[in-house]
Amino acid sequence: MGTFLSELAQLWRLRGLVAVLTRREVVARYQGSAVGVLWAYIQPLLTVAAYYLVFDVVFAMRLGEHAPTSRVGTYLIVGSLAWMAFCDAFGRGTSSLLDAGGLLQKNALPPIIFPARTVLASTVVFGPMLLLLTLAYAPVHHFALPVIAVLPLLVLQVVMSFLLAYLFAIMAAALRDTVQIVGFALQIGIFVSPVLFPMTLFPAAWRWVLWINPMTPVASGWQTILLQGAWPAFSVWLALGLWIAGAALLLSVAVRRSHDQLVDWL
Repeated sequence: MGTFLSELAQLWRLRGLVAVLTRREVVARYQGSAVGVLWAYIQPLLTVAAYYLVFDVVFAMRLGEHAPTSRVGTYLIVGSLAWMAFCDAFGRGTSSLLDAGGLLQKNALPPIIFPARTVLASTVVFGPMLLLLTLAYAPVHHFALPVIAVLPLLVLQVVMSFLLAYLFAIMAAALRDTVQIVGFALQIGIFVSPVLFPMTLFPAAWRWVLWINPMTPVASGWQTILLQGAWPAFSVWLALGLWIAGAALLLSVAVRRSHDQLVDWL
């Protein structure tokens, strides 16, 4: 744990450099396109707009009893936007060290700043959209007090995304197949979470499988706050805390064991 804490301290000392690198990454992702960084916001917003138009307006589909809301499109928007934020941060973060291999081999920079840069760049894009989504849903519940829970929930989602991204970035440096495995896991992971359907529709005997997905407590939290105007259940915070603690523990081991060979692997 000492090596990982030392890297965190370095990350804080280099926060100015991380901010510059984050801004450059956001710009670089869409460099050369006509509307530039606006694409980062246009694509997710068009996706959620399509959910609302198709499921709530055209087909007027409804969910069954015990769902957080009866409207399918409204339900999908909340979970899918949080899911897109996680996929963008975790997926890009997994290959962040490989992408920065040449730079790390020529400069004595702490590796931690590269997954941090990638996750922060995703947060810059999706954070405002999630807060905008909160403002759109909050009037439904007359701005009920639990709406303030979106802030710690968003922070915890970013922390979990960073820990997992850095952990799998180290694994990807050691074994390139990790990038492909993570990409596949993200494709099927949405079907093993309450993003597309309420947990109540999943077979009760197999409902525990959903909690293997780190996004289950996050998606449940967003749905409870925005769709019901209620505080997320204690199980949501507990599961999220366990995922963060477990990821931090595994990451500290990975950082310690890869400390002397990581740059050579790149």
